[in-house]
Amino acid sequence: MKTVAITGVLGYSGRYVAAEAVRRGWRVIGLTNSAGRLSNPACYELRPMPWSASGEDILRGVDVLVNTYWVRFSFNGAGHAAFSHREAVENTLALFRAAQQAGVRRVVHVSITKPDASSPLPYFRGKAHLEQALFDLGLPHSILRPAVLFGDTPQESILINNMAWSLRHLPCAGTFGSGADYFLQPVHVRDLAELAMEEAERPEPHRVVHATGPETYSFRDLWRMLAQTMGVRRLILPMPHWVGYAAASVLGALMHDVMLTRDEVRGLTQNRLAVDEEPAGKRSLRQWVEQHAQQLGCSYQSELSRRR
Repeated sequence: MKTVAITGVLGYSGRYVAAEAVRRGWRVIGLTNSAGRLSNPACYELRPMPWSASGEDILRGVDVLVNTYWVRFSFNGAGHAAFSHREAVENTLALFRAAQQAGVRRVVHVSITKPDASSPLPYFRGKAHLEQALFDLGLPHSILRPAVLFGDTPQESILINNMAWSLRHLPCAGTFGSGADYFLQPVHVRDLAELAMEEAERPEPHRVVHATGPETYSFRDLWRMLAQTMGVRRLILPMPHWVGYAAASVLGALMHDVMLTRDEVRGLTQNRLAVDEEPAGKRSLRQWVEQHAQQLGCSYQSELSRRR
């Protein structure tokens, strides 16, 4: 039986990858720093994240590493453990080196649409740096480049759910600028999981997969689709970027959360969450919204609550 090690196996995307691996007959080792904090209902074998110098021992005997580890934004606020993009890059580099030293035969790494080593945005710059580092190490690998994820339930689909929450609870919704000239291609996390395990079995030394969903929405049209499908009538208003960001910051503060960061607004409006390539995802966001229209946005979902 082949063995796959998966980062974040008790979290969001890692949990789906692990379930898909089991379905395909793989033995799963979960890499996590959340043992004892998050439940492990599938009873995966758990090992600590291999950040230390002896990390190769943690990955010894592993055939394939699937890396979903990352942080959405840097944060150093009260009540939560601090995390940052710089730390995420350093930890991931240690993970890659441990995989190489342990003789892991392939790495499947989750990146982002349009990584860019010259970008001033640390999310996209960090992802580009890690892609290059993986190539430079000479490890056979596949890189998956998704954008926004949505899952089986509204509760785990934070961005889409909280947009729906805004539509249910606020008199209007806003776009950054017109909202018509930048786009998103949301992908279901099950599509990502299936792609990850398909790539785990690939023989090619280096592959890049555009793990985007089959539908492309402008930001304005995404608001409109959500409102129409949920049966909610709201004005969708164009706003200067700073006004939209200020509104998101105020809402985030009221909910004791970070709803959207300034860098995320820049990444979105720079059209970094959509590509012109053939999408690898198959599941429709519109159909998913139709299925969950009665529950979507009924409660706010906090990003920070996942990191307590």
